[in-house]
Amino acid sequence: MQTLQALTDDAKALAQGQFVPMTAAENEVARVLQICNACRYCEGFCAVFPAMTRRLEFPKADVNFLANLCHNCGACLHACQYAPPHEFAVNVPKAMAEVRGETYAHYAWPPALGSLYKNNGLTLSMALVIGLALFLIIAAAVHGGPGALWSSATAGNFYNLFPHNLLVGLFAPVFLFVVFALFMGVRSFWKQIKPVTSGKDVSAPAAAEATHDVLRMKYLDGGAGQGCPNKDDAYTLARRRMHHFTFYGFMLCFAATALGTIYHYVFGWVAPYDLPSLPKLLGAVGGVSLMIGTAGLWHLNRTRDPAQGDLRQKRMDLGFIALLFVVSASGLALWLGRSTPAMALLLCLHLGAVMALFLTLPYGKFAHGVFRTASLLRHATEKRQPNPVGVGSD
Repeated sequence: MQTLQALTDDAKALAQGQFVPMTAAENEVARVLQICNACRYCEGFCAVFPAMTRRLEFPKADVNFLANLCHNCGACLHACQYAPPHEFAVNVPKAMAEVRGETYAHYAWPPALGSLYKNNGLTLSMALVIGLALFLIIAAAVHGGPGALWSSATAGNFYNLFPHNLLVGLFAPVFLFVVFALFMGVRSFWKQIKPVTSGKDVSAPAAAEATHDVLRMKYLDGGAGQGCPNKDDAYTLARRRMHHFTFYGFMLCFAATALGTIYHYVFGWVAPYDLPSLPKLLGAVGGVSLMIGTAGLWHLNRTRDPAQGDLRQKRMDLGFIALLFVVSASGLALWLGRSTPAMALLLCLHLGAVMALFLTLPYGKFAHGVFRTASLLRHATEKRQPNPVGVGSD
């Protein structure tokens, strides 16, 4: 049965005319979890199944919480005796993936832009990169003349083409909007799932455990440390490793940008920087790591068993992977070609890719990391409380 707090919240929402019925995808998750809760063969696989055993029913908030707790490793599908073609047709990874896609759109801020999750595919992402790059190329040609696009006179210093304050004026508002939009989305999600995950605030030990699980990507190990099953049922740690390359590459690139900002405004050290400067070292290592990770994820995504996810989200996944790859590849190319006449064109391509990435972050695959982190925090908090329904174990 539902917790008293969950029933109270539903009653309040219904009284205020805010009650939202469960979608077909959410009902499917509730159905398969009822079967899983009776079987419990996969109880040790990941965080989803211990959290599942703490529930007897699966209303909307619980389904959204569990769907975002799922890391889509696919191990439970390959272990399930009730998977298709069995008449029960239990496919937890696919059902969870469909609900995750709905939660990203439902909690998007502003709400009117939630539909972008359905349209943010590979074609749109690449079109945005090309369009923004062409805009910058035209702007540079108008400002400095057509010769500025291939000239030794502008080589070596980005600010010869675009003044520093202009770049800050373009990118700072977009970055701040991205942070705010993601914050507002996960805030709404948190408000819904907190009452059904004990309602307690996150403690220091819970935060430490969730942080550890996020940084290690613990639940991409398939439960037994063998990794995720691929299309021929063989287990591999490739997805976990490629996620590590991608995540830490992205964070190193972000750290390089943040450190460059400190250098500029605090110490007055103006870019561009060269090795062995710390911003350049972080950016170079991060860029290479990001290229390796995204190339690996692209291959794994394209070759994965279709039954292990939601095919409708494939374009969104590939679009995000492609954007990250273009950002890292163009950044490294810009570094290597900075002193050549090609610098202007490379700079326009890189800035266009970065702007396209920023614009799509709140409405693309990036959101999965934010919502999954929130779910892991709630899971680490909930498991430290007495079992509200007196069943299952952690």
